[in-house]
Amino acid sequence: MMRFEQLQKDMMAAMKARDKVRKDALSALVSAAKKVAIDEGCRDNISEEIVDRVILKEIKSVKEQLDTCPDSREDLKQEYQARYDIFQEYAPQMMSAEEVETFITEKFADIVAQKNKGMIMKNVMPELKGKADGSVINQVVARLCE
Repeated sequence: MMRFEQLQKDMMAAMKARDKVRKDALSALVSAAKKVAIDEGCRDNISEEIVDRVILKEIKSVKEQLDTCPDSREDLKQEYQARYDIFQEYAPQMMSAEEVETFITEKFADIVAQKNKGMIMKNVMPELKGKADGSVINQVVARLCE
């Protein structure tokens, strides 16, 4: 089953279970995915890639909300944490540092040989976008350029 349909199904289940927090979180993912699909002109065919991108973006923004939330607002902190946990359940599996290094050294051996960090990043980032964390990629590339 496509990830988008799974999100919709889980949202319906949360509605039936009267789980407002879960329903709201999944509803946010569903509507964000629909919006991106419409913006990219593929509203009837929401791909896995779009869903993954939306989930990662939402995780990043709720993480920022969590990090900047004042300690005095325990209610908000709990709400953000709950959303973050729910989003994490649907997050695509990220590549480990070892997998990133293997990918880069196999696919971009000629560029890595030049030890030009900017050049490597420029070529690698589009390939690994949404598959690996940017900071992990950055650390691996830095290590390869030593």
